[in-house]
Amino acid sequence: MRRGLAGAFAALSLAACAEAPAILPQAPVPAGPGVVVKAEPVPLNAADPTQDRVGAFAYAGGLNLTSDQTSRLHGLSDLKIGTDGRLVSEGDEGDLLRARLVLDAGGRPIGLADATLSPLTGLDGQPLQGKAESDAEGVAVAPNGDLLVSFERHHRIWLYPAAGGPPRAVPMPGEAFPDNDGMEALAMLPAAGPDAYVVGAEDTGHTWVCRISGGCRAGYTVEVPQGFGLVAAAPLDGGRIAWLLRDWNPLTGNHVILRILDAQGGEIDRMTLARPQTVDNFEGLAALLRPNGSIRFYMISDDNFTTTERTLLLAFDWTPKP
Repeated sequence: MRRGLAGAFAALSLAACAEAPAILPQAPVPAGPGVVVKAEPVPLNAADPTQDRVGAFAYAGGLNLTSDQTSRLHGLSDLKIGTDGRLVSEGDEGDLLRARLVLDAGGRPIGLADATLSPLTGLDGQPLQGKAESDAEGVAVAPNGDLLVSFERHHRIWLYPAAGGPPRAVPMPGEAFPDNDGMEALAMLPAAGPDAYVVGAEDTGHTWVCRISGGCRAGYTVEVPQGFGLVAAAPLDGGRIAWLLRDWNPLTGNHVILRILDAQGGEIDRMTLARPQTVDNFEGLAALLRPNGSIRFYMISDDNFTTTERTLLLAFDWTPKP
């Protein structure tokens, strides 16, 4: 979701949202062949084409994703990518995108292939109906292929079996979340157990480690600056976790902070994106260890089903200090 602004920006933010041209939702395209995703390269900074890094983070390419086959390739709110390039992203109108990330010879993203788009289902096996039930914000992929999806408004975490069939509820934190600020950050946490996952609250930055086999325990709190929300997580080795935070205001646009914290919550490094750099409503984060020891971060943006925002997929490489 797009986090609102407090104080002087609140009314202006709401007005801007109200005036944004909406893309009317239509039924998802069934899973299967035929969802062609167009990928247009985007620079890190259109005002300075020579810029190729932000601090210690080297820009590894970016794409603007669109499709002529469906009006449902929007609202993507999280992202996971496997070592085989298989990509999973869920939309906050109840859609599930699966695709294969295509890289060029230099390892830069150039497109998506084998894309399918299908509806998330409810406990009855039928597609979720209405925003209150379908507002999916986080996704995690278990080692056996099961999917975990966190929802806000009707706050819950469901497990979708890899073999198919209806979902089932799994443990979630016992916190009272605001209606439209919920469990945005979600990722498997293998270091804490084979069925462990980490959960982060958008508005407070509170985190938890949960297990499918039962229970959640509180973790550290990620500092959430005024106007920002904690929206995604990507565990790394050594107990480190990368966290994505973003804000939006009608005057200066989006700001995005990628923070890498150690096991105790201490900051190791950070990257901040803001205009004139290519930035949008980034809500999804994935991390992959590369053969040279660097870490590839991918971020995906939620365009809120409007024509004033884009679905962007950006890649950055970060090399940990010895």
